[in-house]
Amino acid sequence: MKGTYLGEFEELVLLTVGILYDDAYGLAIVDELEKQTGRNVMISSAHKALVRLEDKGYLKSKMGGATEQRGGREKRLYELTHAGAKVLEQSKELRNAMWNQVPKVVWEGNFL
Repeated sequence: MKGTYLGEFEELVLLTVGILYDDAYGLAIVDELEKQTGRNVMISSAHKALVRLEDKGYLKSKMGGATEQRGGREKRLYELTHAGAKVLEQSKELRNAMWNQVPKVVWEGNFL
């Protein structure tokens, strides 16, 4: 397994695969990312992230059945691995711990 560092976009991609569960394929992932984040996401960026995440062991993929809508082409379906779910949980715990350390005065002050 490659390095365990998880970038923000990779984290969003992993979360999106979890959200889509059994229908997580390239275009659906891009559409859901755009819907959830309001960002414009290039399909090539998503595919690169999916490959990296699979190389790290956080995702696994398989070819889905061919459909008429796709001109008889199969689509690659992604799913979280145990390691992927674990790294997401660790990321969530780290972020929550850091959020909890920000002094209350920061949120009450004129900083925002």
